[in-house]
Amino acid sequence: MIVRWKEVKNLLKTGVTDFRKQINGLSIIAKEELKQNIFSSILFMFCNKNRSRIKILYWDKNGFCLWQKR
Repeated sequence: MIVRWKEVKNLLKTGVTDFRKQINGLSIIAKEELKQNIFSSILFMFCNKNRSRIKILYWDKNGFCLWQKR
């Protein structure tokens, strides 16, 4: 898959996200709270309470991918 990074938007959710949530829970937040199309070229970013971790959710044309960084 070729990624055109100029076409990818980054969206950081403000506030704290419960990091027990995985793909299903985070995609619901992106769709309902952030009012975004979860199947578009957007990197949805979520932080934990201490801001020591970040999760990035995105649609990869055939499924969701979830990255976590500590």
